[in-house]
Amino acid sequence: MEIPKALKVKLESLEDLARFASSTATMGHTTYIVHYEEDDKHIYGVFIVYRDYFRLYGLPMFYYVKLDKKLEGKYILLKADERGERIISGDGPRPGWITIPIVNLKEKPREVL
Repeated sequence: MEIPKALKVKLESLEDLARFASSTATMGHTTYIVHYEEDDKHIYGVFIVYRDYFRLYGLPMFYYVKLDKKLEGKYILLKADERGERIISGDGPRPGWITIPIVNLKEKPREVL
């Protein structure tokens, strides 16, 4: 049986990625964003496994964005309140913000994407 590679899903913006990652983090799942370089672009993404998908017992998916520049900081921080949505990168958590760590990979994952 061949093990399927992760399906890639390109998102429109960093804000979409932050919203997606924060939704899993607020449900109690360990969530982090991976970063690597490819063709002079910076790829930021989240691996998600959907369990029991048509009896495959786990469909791996990689939701990602491509950016021209590397983000400053080690975390993506998101705050949504009556003033609107704010998404920034930073070096540490802030009270009242959802904090998602960025894990820098040395190179693009092989045979996965």
